Amino acid sequence: MFKLERRPTPSQRWAYMTPLLAVVATMIAGGFLFALLGKNPFEAIRTIFWDPLFGEHAFYYRPQLLVKGGPLILIAIGLSLGFRAGIWNIGAEGQYIIGAICGAGAGLAFYPLQAWYIFPIMILAGAVGGILWAMIPAILKVRFGTNEILVSLMLVYVAEQLLASMSLGLLRNPEGHGFPGSRNLKEYASAHNAEIITGSGMHWGIVVAFIAVIFAYILLNRHMLGFHIKLTGQAPRAARFAGVNPSRLILICLGASGMLAGLAGMFEVSGPAGQISIDFNTGYGFTAIIVAFLGRLHPVGILMAGLLMALTYIGGEIAQGQLGLPAAAIQLFQGMLLFFLLAVDLLTNFQIRLTKREAA
Repeated sequence: MFKLERRPTPSQRWAYMTPLLAVVATMIAGGFLFALLGKNPFEAIRTIFWDPLFGEHAFYYRPQLLVKGGPLILIAIGLSLGFRAGIWNIGAEGQYIIGAICGAGAGLAFYPLQAWYIFPIMILAGAVGGILWAMIPAILKVRFGTNEILVSLMLVYVAEQLLASMSLGLLRNPEGHGFPGSRNLKEYASAHNAEIITGSGMHWGIVVAFIAVIFAYILLNRHMLGFHIKLTGQAPRAARFAGVNPSRLILICLGASGMLAGLAGMFEVSGPAGQISIDFNTGYGFTAIIVAFLGRLHPVGILMAGLLMALTYIGGEIAQGQLGLPAAAIQLFQGMLLFFLLAVDLLTNFQIRLTKREAA
């Protein structure tokens, strides 16, 4: 018989192995999924993971790794700070949307003025929008003890309704002949988050994402606040005895994750997306949860996991176009990563023992 036995201490070896095993398991299970859909599983896996990097048109797809990975990394870094402390912000998608609305609104308020200070104002507006939206579950939890998971998640749907309202109303392009959506920020130079190096995919959102990785690493390893975050997640009672203020920590962690999600939304709407529209949100806020856990809540791990998830986005789009795979199958394939990660992660805290069956 098999028996799960708790380890005296979590296995560091398994902690680092589980993301790799989860990726391999996802490829195998994904292959079976694609085979059930009547597609060649080896061709599908190759298209998703190989073609964007080394395929015939890789020169075009490689810069998209940064474009797709930037917002995922930025949001996941913010989420990881709260997750480490046991503060579960599941509503980053809503904060991402509000940051985009506030950033785009701030830029369009100056239209058609051309000035250097417009883009910095948009950055500030996006960050503040994300923080304010994250403060709703934070304050409700601190003041009334509500569950931040439910509140932050429900606020995503409120944000989506606000997005639709803004696309059809206040931010709708007056020269758009009645079509929903704002002006195209790519055509408004002062509000456009253009590539820093043409053809590289590198824009200011990517730069901020890399800065966030470095800052989070320093915070968690060299600052007292980072120590409090880790201590609260690992030993809440010890943290209270050490003088950690749980209410303050909730406000800081949710505020930080909201700020980074809001910035991701602002950089996306002013860059790759270009405008506020009804279908602006593409699920980055939810996918970033997978990225955070796949990266083991470690800044460097999140950087690598964000690029890997970006690869599945790009490869998935190629597979849809070339192999005719449905978008839902690609989304399921991405979701398998988290499923297998959580399943295999069991071996970090438990070990499998073979035991003899007892006689009746």
